[in-house]
Amino acid sequence: MYIGLGIVLIVIGAILAFVLQVDIPGMDDNMLGWILIGAGAIAILLSFAMRARTRPVGYTATRSSQVDPTTGSRVDETRIDPDSRL
Repeated sequence: MYIGLGIVLIVIGAILAFVLQVDIPGMDDNMLGWILIGAGAIAILLSFAMRARTRPVGYTATRSSQVDPTTGSRVDETRIDPDSRL
């Protein structure tokens, strides 16, 4: 989600730092470009950190199917054991 924002910030920052030579009153345009590049890099890193945190850890599913001999009905059972790795 933040990867696109990070790329946009890096592009805008690179344009300000390397291409445009504008005079922003009270601010250095090169420094603003470098700040935007840094913010974009942080946004991309946070995106990867948040993605790693939301991945499911895993689970084990065991399914068994039996037929009850007296009634002839089928009994399906599914057991889900969450993986204990964190």
